Amino acid sequence: STISKNSLKTSLLQLECHFTWALPKELEDLETLEETIVDRIKFVEEYATDYNILSYVCHLKNSNEEGLRNLKKAEEIIQKHHPGEIARRSLVTWGNYAWIYYHMQRYEEAQTYVSKVENTCKGLSSTAHGKIQLPEFYAEQGWALLRFGEEYYERAKDCFENALKSEPDNPDFNTGYAIAMYRLETAAERHCEEIRPCLEALKRAVELNPKDTTILALLALELQKLKLGSEGERYIEEGLQKTPDSPIFLRYAACFYRKKGQVDKAGKILEKALALMPNSAFLHHQLGICYRFKIIQLKKKRCTPQEEVEKLIQLAIFHFKTVAEKKPTFFCAQSGLASIYALGKRYEEAEEIFQQLIQRNDICSADKQEIYFSYGYFQYFHMNSESKAIKYYIEGLKMEKDSSGRKKCRQAVETLLTRKIKSGLGDATDFGTLGLVHKLNGMKQKAIECYEKAIALDPNNEEYQNALSELQLPI
Repeated sequence: STISKNSLKTSLLQLECHFTWALPKELEDLETLEETIVDRIKFVEEYATDYNILSYVCHLKNSNEEGLRNLKKAEEIIQKHHPGEIARRSLVTWGNYAWIYYHMQRYEEAQTYVSKVENTCKGLSSTAHGKIQLPEFYAEQGWALLRFGEEYYERAKDCFENALKSEPDNPDFNTGYAIAMYRLETAAERHCEEIRPCLEALKRAVELNPKDTTILALLALELQKLKLGSEGERYIEEGLQKTPDSPIFLRYAACFYRKKGQVDKAGKILEKALALMPNSAFLHHQLGICYRFKIIQLKKKRCTPQEEVEKLIQLAIFHFKTVAEKKPTFFCAQSGLASIYALGKRYEEAEEIFQQLIQRNDICSADKQEIYFSYGYFQYFHMNSESKAIKYYIEGLKMEKDSSGRKKCRQAVETLLTRKIKSGLGDATDFGTLGLVHKLNGMKQKAIECYEKAIALDPNNEEYQNALSELQLPI
C-alpha cells in the first residue's frame, strides 16, 4: 500500500508545526541555538515546547533520529502535565513527527501522524474541515520565533497577541508576549526606532507567574532603564532568594549590577553562573565586558599595579575569544576582543580584527556603525591618528540608517573637530570636514556656514565650492 507522496505532501503543508511556520531553514550557529535550548530545559523547566523546537533544530542538523527522540520527550511531558488534554496538546508534536518521518522517507509513519492530527482536529472542531486555530499553536510558534533572532521578534509578538485573544489570563502566553515586547524595545533602541513601551506587559507577566524569576529580572532591567533602579533592585534581590542557582536568572542579575556600576558584584555572579553553564556565549561576553571596565578603571589610577592589569587583560581576552569562536556572527564580541588587544598594547592583533570586520559586507548597518566607532576610537586614542579617526567616524555617518553606533560616531567627530576649531588650530580641511558632518546629519544651514569658512581659508578648493553650491540649490 504505497502512499502517494504528493497527496502526503499536500496534507503535511496543512499541519501547524515548526516545519510549516516559515522558520529559517539555514542557520550559521545551530550548535549555539541547540545549547541555549538544552540549557533552558536543564535550568528552567522541561517544556514540551522546547523539545519540539529542539526536534526541528536536530532536523536542520540532519540528525532526524535525534529529532524523533526529542519528540518522544515532548510526548512524555504532555502526558505527565496535561493527562486530560493529551490529544489537543500533542498536535504540534505529531505534526513534527509527520514531517521528520517524511524527510526520512518513512511515508507510512508520516501518514499515521497526519491522520492522528486530522482526526483530533475533527473531534475538536465543529466544522468538518475547517482548519482549526488553537491558541497553543500561536504560542508554540511565538516561542519558536523568539529563538531565531531579531528579525523574527515582531512575528513572535503577533503570535502571542493572537494566543491572548482567546485566553487573556494565560500565564505562558503573557510571558511570551512580555519577552517579545522587551526584546523589540531593546532592538528599537539600538536602531533608534520608535519604542513601544513594554513595562505593563512585564508587570502583568510577573503577576501571573510568581515563580518565574526570568521575567522578574527583565522587569527589573526595564525599571532600571526607566531610572527606577531601586524598585528594580528589590525584584533582583527577590529573584536571588527564589532561584540562587539559576544561571539564566543570574546572568540578568549580573547585567543589572554592571549597569548600576557594581562591576565586582556583577563579575562574581557571572562566575557563579558560568560554573553552572560553562558553554554560554552570553555569560562569557558579559564577563569580558566586566573585565574591560575594570582594566579601564585601573589604568586611570596614578600608580597602576601592572601585573593586576595584565591578569585582567588575559582574562578578558580569554572570554571575548571564546565568544568570537562560539558565535562568529556576534560581531560586537570581535570588536570587544580588538579593544582588549588595544588596551594590552597588542596593536597589530587589534588592527587585524578591525580590518576583517570593516571588509565584511554581511554585517547589518547598526553593527557596522558600532565597528566604525570602535575603530575610530582605536585610531585616535591608541594610534594617535586624528585624521584616521575622523575618516572612520565619517564612514559610520555615511551609512544613513540611524542607530546608537551612528550617534556615537557623530558625537565623537563633532567633538574632535569643534575642539580643534575652538582652540584656533582649525584649518580649511577641518571646516570642510565639519561641513560634511553637518550635511550628513541634515543640518543644512550649519553645513553652509562651515563650507563658507573653509572656502575663505582655501579659496580655490573645488570640492568645497561644489558642496556649497549643491547645498544652496533651491529644493
